[in-house]
Amino acid sequence: MTRTTKIEAGSGIATLINVFTVLPERQAELVALLSRATEETMRGRPGFLSANLHASADGERVVNYAQWESEAHFRAMLADPAAQEHMAQAAALAESFDPRIYAVESVHHTPGAPS
Repeated sequence: MTRTTKIEAGSGIATLINVFTVLPERQAELVALLSRATEETMRGRPGFLSANLHASADGERVVNYAQWESEAHFRAMLADPAAQEHMAQAAALAESFDPRIYAVESVHHTPGAPS
């Protein structure tokens, strides 16, 4: 089964939004590290649904938008030593980071636009 990001209010999905501040010359390296960590570790964890990496046009931010079946699944991943290793590597590349769990409260689309 292919899982894709689905943004829907009231879904019960735990959404991680982690905003990394990074030096512009380190942005691509951080994106590559997070992408590799997702493929090697996060995708195999129970409850993982999707991850999307966003690089700001000014080179100073990387945003990880990830979805987990529940906050409990996300918290269990945090205890995994392999995940902790990847997170420590990402923290070392970033100037700062701010991970938070969110719930989708509202979604808006242009009528007739693809969803």
